[in-house]
Amino acid sequence: MDTDKMTQAMARWWQTVNERGDDPDARPMLYDPLQGSKTTKSQQYLATVIICLGAAAAGTGLAWTSPVLDQLKSFNSPIVITKDEGTWIASFLAIGAIIGAVPSGILADKLGRKKTAIIIAVPYIISYLLIVFAQNVMWLYAARLLIGIAIGGSCVVCPVYISEYAETSIRGMLGTCFQLFLTVGILFVFVIGAYTSWITLSWTCLAMPVLNLVGLFFLPESPIWLLKNHRETEAATAIKWFWGRHCNANGAIQAIKNELEAAGSGSGSIRDLFAVTANRRGFFICVSLMFFQQFSGINAVIFFSVGIFKAAGSNLDPNVCAIIVGVVQVLMTFAAAVLVERAGRKVLLLLSSMVMALCLFVLGVYFYLKDHNHDVSNIGIIPLLSLVLFIICFSLGYGPIPWMMMGEMLAVDIKGIATSFTVEFNWISVFIITKSFEPMIEGFGGAVTFWIFGAIMVVGTVYGYICLFETKGKSNTEIQIILAGDK
Repeated sequence: MDTDKMTQAMARWWQTVNERGDDPDARPMLYDPLQGSKTTKSQQYLATVIICLGAAAAGTGLAWTSPVLDQLKSFNSPIVITKDEGTWIASFLAIGAIIGAVPSGILADKLGRKKTAIIIAVPYIISYLLIVFAQNVMWLYAARLLIGIAIGGSCVVCPVYISEYAETSIRGMLGTCFQLFLTVGILFVFVIGAYTSWITLSWTCLAMPVLNLVGLFFLPESPIWLLKNHRETEAATAIKWFWGRHCNANGAIQAIKNELEAAGSGSGSIRDLFAVTANRRGFFICVSLMFFQQFSGINAVIFFSVGIFKAAGSNLDPNVCAIIVGVVQVLMTFAAAVLVERAGRKVLLLLSSMVMALCLFVLGVYFYLKDHNHDVSNIGIIPLLSLVLFIICFSLGYGPIPWMMMGEMLAVDIKGIATSFTVEFNWISVFIITKSFEPMIEGFGGAVTFWIFGAIMVVGTVYGYICLFETKGKSNTEIQIILAGDK
């Protein structure tokens, strides 16, 4: 479907809504498929918890190496690894995530969001079983590659699934739960891993995907996916499950059909993604947000967290430092979930990028002074405050919101493939930053490295101010109209 036809379809829908007699700009949202009907949100909250247990499993996979690698290098471990082998154990996860992203989007479009989420839970379980029964390092390589594939799939399917059943009034809050549960999984590993062996830790991590798998069987499929596949009766049943048996299911179905009609008859192909103006612009925004998320230097800051704690005069154990960082991330991501429907997406992203840039420049100054043999013992509290403030602002904005907006910005017909490519880009960025960080430190020094990240976030702030628009309270149809340039 070409751009003109898409624009005309959206314009017709816009005109139809305006003819209802209300000023669209005077209302909190252009249309709500549940407006005027009695709905309940408890089932949506429950479904989000079940789905996001996959995100928690992803968090355990991401954080697993933090407490485990040192144990694996100990002679008391049943498997002893070298430093190079430890690097590969960490890197295989990112490689697996790159592999898993695109196929998951294709499966989500072909089989459905629910079935794909069930399939993704299986490699999580197998990977942890491989770890606990590992005979040599090759078993660990295979497990980390497998869990990476599952994580890549979770990053695609979870945000899409949630965005397709969440009411507009709580869509932002539910969308941020992906990142929230990711940080919960990370904190879980930091706490358990600090006081147990890596085998015990792996057994406990197994609980997340098992609960996720069991819970998914009790959830209905995405109503939007069902209607896209002409399964109207099942869609009505799913709508009543998510929004309550007293909701206006027929009205919701008609609204979703209108949304699908406005999206056009596109096949959801790569050509549709780039040929249609709204699709192209929405995809570019999603990719841009993922770029600034990863090139903010979040991994670099966390990497230096133990050193910054020590520079502040703290004698805390590195495991305790990691737990403190994890607690801050969880609390502030929860705060983002509460604030995103009140403050809005754009405001939180701008606040996040501005303060993160400031913190990175301050950290750069600190390491410049330290590297040039200046006495920094009296200002150890400054980088510590910068570290904590950086993590707070990342968790409020650029941590959760790019994942949430990925579910909002993309039209329903290209959501699967566009989400896959966006997640693919995210994990390629993770791999680049992970592999290039130490060479940057060795080649440029800590100061210049942090200043580079700070400059990127300054660009991110300017980009956010000029190019982003507020999606709070807007339906997918409204968002697509704005992206198409009609309003």
